[in-house]
Amino acid sequence: MFGLDSSLIPEGSVLFLVLKAGLVVKIVILILLLMSIISWAIIFSKSVTYRRAAKETEKFQEYFWKSRDLNSVDDNILQFKYSPVAQVFHTGYQEFRKINGQKNSSAQDEKDNTVSPRGMIAGSADGIDNISRALRRATVSEITKLESALTFLATTGSTAPFIGLFGTVWGIMTSFHGIGLKGSASLAVVAPGISEALIATAIGLVAAIPAVVAYNYLLRRVRVFSSQMDNFSSDFLNIIKRYLMQDSGRQ
Repeated sequence: MFGLDSSLIPEGSVLFLVLKAGLVVKIVILILLLMSIISWAIIFSKSVTYRRAAKETEKFQEYFWKSRDLNSVDDNILQFKYSPVAQVFHTGYQEFRKINGQKNSSAQDEKDNTVSPRGMIAGSADGIDNISRALRRATVSEITKLESALTFLATTGSTAPFIGLFGTVWGIMTSFHGIGLKGSASLAVVAPGISEALIATAIGLVAAIPAVVAYNYLLRRVRVFSSQMDNFSSDFLNIIKRYLMQDSGRQ
């Protein structure tokens, strides 16, 4: 099935056992190898993405707290396109600009005696709620992006051992069937078939263990990003509230 000549491979090696296994066991092993390759690709890709996101988040937060102009921060947001915190800020600030434009329009109408001051205060409170919802939506969206493909790691970690076990059980069934046909149960007859069958479980564990370890590690990184976005959202809302209070005081 794998296109290799077993006579050129040392007897007793893992590759020799794989080639000597039955068709079903070979298919199981092939599935496990594909799952393992995809898992390692996800691990590498996510590690690079999270490392870049962490660096850009650190730079963005430093730039944000040093800057006194939110417009300037938003204008340079493309410099931090891999930072989830920067994307949350961008969404929240765009919502703020929209609400602030409506608020300025309401202020002009108030001068024309069409809107009461109490109505403007209520509008400011509604604006804070709208910004808060926008920040929450952006946070959920960024978490969804960060967690994409992690479910495959979880699936590999939970199912690969069972897939390998299926291959082992099938291989053992085949071995015992062969023993029945030969009418002999000596160790020389039993051992080769059992060892070939057990290789499926071993490969299942080899595929599952790195996937589980990586999933737990990467999920912890996502939780760190989530915490950073939540903390930044709270700080950003406080800044907007102070701005609105000062603006209301001036009016």
